[in-house]
Order: sequence, then structure tokens, then C-alpha cells
Amino acid sequence: KSPLRPREEIVYVPCIYRNTGRKKPDFLATVDVNPESPHYCQVIHRLPMPNVGDELHHSGWNACSSCFGDATKKRNRLILPSFISSRIYVVDVGTDLRAPRLFKVPEEDVFWKCNLGHPHTSHCLGSGEIMISALGDPAGNGKGGFILLDGETFEIKGNWEKGDKMPPMGYDFWYQPRHNVLISTEWGIPKCLGYGFDPNDLKKGRYGRRLNVWDWTTHTYVQAIDVGEDAAPLEIRFLHNPAAAEGYVGCTISSAVHHFYKTERGDWAAEKVIQVPSKKVEGWLLPDMPGFITDILISLDDRFLFFSNWLHGDVRQYDISNRRRPRLVGQIFLGGSITRGGPVTVCGDEELQSQPEPFVIQGRRVSGGPQMIQLSLDGKRLYVTTSLYSAWDRQFYPDLVRDGSVMLQLEVDAARGGLAANPTFLVDFGQEPDGPCLAHEIRYPGGDCTSDIWL
Repeated sequence: KSPLRPREEIVYVPCIYRNTGRKKPDFLATVDVNPESPHYCQVIHRLPMPNVGDELHHSGWNACSSCFGDATKKRNRLILPSFISSRIYVVDVGTDLRAPRLFKVPEEDVFWKCNLGHPHTSHCLGSGEIMISALGDPAGNGKGGFILLDGETFEIKGNWEKGDKMPPMGYDFWYQPRHNVLISTEWGIPKCLGYGFDPNDLKKGRYGRRLNVWDWTTHTYVQAIDVGEDAAPLEIRFLHNPAAAEGYVGCTISSAVHHFYKTERGDWAAEKVIQVPSKKVEGWLLPDMPGFITDILISLDDRFLFFSNWLHGDVRQYDISNRRRPRLVGQIFLGGSITRGGPVTVCGDEELQSQPEPFVIQGRRVSGGPQMIQLSLDGKRLYVTTSLYSAWDRQFYPDLVRDGSVMLQLEVDAARGGLAANPTFLVDFGQEPDGPCLAHEIRYPGGDCTSDIWL
């Protein structure tokens, strides 16, 4: 289990200008989340990147819990891969936690060194190296490989994977050394994703359908678990207990959560344990609107699972004490595409009696839907941002691009379950000096529920 750490006082959030019509570089925002501070809910520092059009997306640490036994490793560098440009930025957060500065951009690019592009998830390894998953090759075709960075120099060392077998796509990953396993997921083919969501891409093998199992020791691809055509499995989370041989993955387009686990034979399997029903709608892209599960996380005590439905607009909390039968214990709507008075009419709904009201906080109507989530270490506060990916934001939520995204805070009942919006907390990225921007993933300086893997 994690060592007890103090309450989070600042968070880091990548903010994106690509596809907003503003020719500004993306930046890393430092946000004050300390209620005792005079700068509560304000962006207190901005670190702009040296280039325009990167699409910062996810981030990871140079050292995390897997390195805790190594006194020489300090959590002082944040790794920021760029989803579109494929650049990798290394940010110094150790010199001044509240004012990060650019430390390094590796000289060799991942195209030449690894024959990969579109880097996504970054995790540190127990070896001190840093590993970043990729979605495709340099031309934007699908390819599920991994980039290795040296943990001291931050130069690109090459590929992690070995052998001839490769999955057709990549996205997120998690590893459990005690079970000699790494499992990666598949979103879709990068050159198709780049322009938005095209329903014509469905049924053509352009969206992912597999969990890909790797042998941790030999770095070879050993098994594919099919979770359904066009499921698009995104974020994957093992339980935090390093001895656990199970976890959960959220599938975006199919709007299902699958529980994956090690079988008695020693291979891996998955079963669907949550299905968010689609809604019959008029005035939208398709006649059936999926929930669109975009982010999931597990509380540090492995008791609760949280996820966001970006299109329907709700965040959910499930009790996973019974791993195979999650139980819904909290739900709240924070915007989304089916709010009352909007362009979409819901004609058939298995879950709701009526369309939810638009979400307004401190006089600000929230555009978009809940997307990235991060839980406080004590399990009592859930932070939520509303941007998914600039090309899809622009397509599904043009108001979000116009108004900028927000960060919200939900109060979590960590005993019985339950979610409520904190009315005093709003970070409005529509008020940025260079114009409204799209805020994405949330990281704490000390590590968090989705950054740290215990060995």
C-alpha cells in the first residue's frame, strides 16, 4: 500500500491549443487546489512548450513506487509525450514544484529510433528506465509498441518489445512483475482518429478490440484477449495490490467495463462486468448514443472503481469488493450530450426517467462532458476535467472549444459510496490569458492512483 502522504495542494494539467483556432503552444498548467490558499482554484504557473500543435495528452514520472527502494531515484521529472507531433518533453518539477521548467527534449525522434509514433502512456520501470506506449508507426498506421527512455539521460534507448509478433494497435498499459505480465490496450488507427470520429470506420477494423498480453521478462507478445469488435478498450488498471492478478479496463465505444484476471492455467481472460446502455436519440450523429467510457480508475485501497461517460455526461462510482459483480453506489451528471434543452432528444432510455439538467457551477455552464478523472489519495476528492482529444472535442462539443474546458471537484463518500459536486471548486480554463484551452489529464507531484505501480 502507498505510504501516507499529505493532502494534494497543487496539480499539473496539460492544456491544449491544437484545433482551437489559436496558434499557441500547448502548456503545462500548475493549479492551486489548496482550500487554505489565496490562489485556490487558480492557474499559478504556465510552462509553454517550444512548438505549436503537439497535442499534449498524458504524462508520467521518471520515478514512482516501483523505484521506492532506490534512494538515488527522485520523483523530479515529468515525462510529457505529444500525441500528434510525437515529441517527448521532459519537465523539471524538482527545482520548483510550483513552477516547472523544461529540462530536456530527447534529440533523436521516436520515428527513426523506434519506428513508432503517437506516444501515449508513460510509466517508470523498476529498472529506472521510462517506458512509453505508442499507437502506431510514423505514417499513422496502427502498431502497438513501446519506447524506452534512459532514466538518467532521458535519451531514447530503443524499443522495449522483442520478437516478431506485434499487436495491430496500441494505447494504454499496466504491468505486474509478480505475475510476469504487461497488458496493453487498443484505441484505433492514428490516421483515422486524427480527424475525429467517423462512423464509417466502424466494422472495418479501424478501432481496437483486444487486450494484448506480454511476457514481462522476455518482452514478447504472448496472447490477445478479444473484448468485442469496435470496443476500443482504453484505460487499463490492475488492482494496486502488487500481488493481485486482476483489474479492469474501460471500453469506449462499446461502453463496457471488463474484469480481466489470470486463469488457473496461467493465461489471462476477461469478462464483461458493467454495461452502460446506449440511449435512443434524435438530433445526434447516430440513432444510438453510447456512454463513451473514457477514463477509469481504482481507489488506492482497491475498494472502488470510478469512470466517466463522456457523451452521456455522468461520472460513476462502483463498489468492487466483489470483483466480479461491481455495484453502483454513486453517480452524478456534469454536462454531456443529452442535457435538457440541447440539440439531442432522448427517445429511449433504460436508466433515466428524463434528460438531465445542464450542469451550472458558479454561474458557468459546463460545456462538454466529464472525461479525465483523478482521485485524492485518501479517496475523498475526485477531480474531473472535460476535454478528451482536440479533434473529437471540436466534433462532439464545439462549445467546449469555444468556451474552454473546466476542472471540477467531486466530494466522494469513501465509506458507503456517493458523489456530489463541490460548489466552491471551479478551475475555468476559458479564462486563460491566451484564450480558452482544453485541459486534459491530472497529476499530483507525489504520485497518484493512475501513475504508481507497486512492486
